[in-house]
Amino acid sequence: MVKLVLEPYWEAQFEGTSYGFRPGRSAHDAIGRIYTVIIRKAKYVLDADIAKCFDKINHDYLLSKVDCPQVVKRTIKQWLECGVMDNGIFEETETGTPQGGVMSPLLANIALHGMINDVENNFPNTKRREDGSQKQGYKPKIIRYADDFVVLHEDYEVILQCKILIAQWLRKIGLEIKSSKTRICHTLKDVEIDGRMEKAGFDFLGFNIRSYPVGKYHSGKTGGNPNKGQKSRLIGFKTLIKPSKKKILAHHEAIKEVIKAHKKAPQAALVARLNPIIRGWCNYYRTVASKETFSSEDLILWNMLRAWTISRKKKTPLTDALRKYFSHGKHRFWTFQTRDYVLYHHAETEIKRHQLVKPEASPYDGNWTYWSKRRGTYTGTPTRVAKLLKKQKGICPQCKQHFTPEDLIEVDHIIPKSKGGKDTYNNLQALHRHCHDVKSKNDYLYDWLDKDYEWKDDVLIVPMTRD
Repeated sequence: MVKLVLEPYWEAQFEGTSYGFRPGRSAHDAIGRIYTVIIRKAKYVLDADIAKCFDKINHDYLLSKVDCPQVVKRTIKQWLECGVMDNGIFEETETGTPQGGVMSPLLANIALHGMINDVENNFPNTKRREDGSQKQGYKPKIIRYADDFVVLHEDYEVILQCKILIAQWLRKIGLEIKSSKTRICHTLKDVEIDGRMEKAGFDFLGFNIRSYPVGKYHSGKTGGNPNKGQKSRLIGFKTLIKPSKKKILAHHEAIKEVIKAHKKAPQAALVARLNPIIRGWCNYYRTVASKETFSSEDLILWNMLRAWTISRKKKTPLTDALRKYFSHGKHRFWTFQTRDYVLYHHAETEIKRHQLVKPEASPYDGNWTYWSKRRGTYTGTPTRVAKLLKKQKGICPQCKQHFTPEDLIEVDHIIPKSKGGKDTYNNLQALHRHCHDVKSKNDYLYDWLDKDYEWKDDVLIVPMTRD
């Protein structure tokens, strides 16, 4: 209840480039924002992490920022000071927010609110060049996801100043930058930092972000402005975002553990366990340049499954053992499948670019049209649901309300299949889960053979109950 009271107010206050643990925002938005900043101009990067963010936040500072009635503030204070049980031992919590609590992410965002604007406002928006012209957009760009953040700017000195300013800002709330996870580098070239060479590019939220020098036929462009007489020119590099090597290796280990655990299990059990892992990993990385990675992952997976087959063949010839588990199917001759299960391949995942959320947009701002349409563009939204949302203009036909980012959406057959309805788009609609339950409950009350319905704007209009 307290979260429902505080969240709408603070969502209207939070900075536009803060993305962690906020409704309607995701890690893909943070990555997309970084891409827009570095796509046309190579920059230095401060990649940093806040040490023990959830454990060290100063309670007095946090409570002073929470503007709410005293009765609510007392409740929050009790949550913060309730203590924790660690292996049966009670420990008092003098600082930090309880990890795992519903309120903890929101309280952490409240505590860190203001860091981005306060640091960016220490720098002018324009700077005069040596030739006398004005350079626009000189302020550094800070993108934060929970306790991880990056600072981007083309001048190394500005990056160093930002590091000092952020450390000073964090100190007043009892936090500090984690030095072991802090790195300064450049997006395009290898640079020497404090006597050590730092390779180009950086990892953030499981992605590797880097610009690569290329020839004129692959180079990106600045994007000119004809109204101001500015022509587009080649920049000599191309920015690519890929899955990080660390996360690729972690994915290998996850698959390897499953295969090892199912060494003597039926093939169907192995496929049923692998498919969700592969789909989930691919869905997270489908918004970036992952096509080559997906293909290479399928080759590695094939070799793992071949080894799994060999470990079970005993005295059976290798060819016969392979034919037992691999057969002709959707992946041609080497489809790892049973009668009921087919192994999902990484390369089956379609690359789908993520649509970046507007910086100041919030699900609580009343712009239902924007958020309902955006729901159809989410990378995790099934194609069929996305098409129906677009067709319905983001509105549930049952309750006439817009869909929100948190709503559970189900596909319904307008005329039930049990009553002769077809599995075609003209007979499908996207409904809220609770609306779907109500509609399905009333389906039996209507005699679909009466044909007492009509088509209107490609939507089937039917009465829900008999008179």
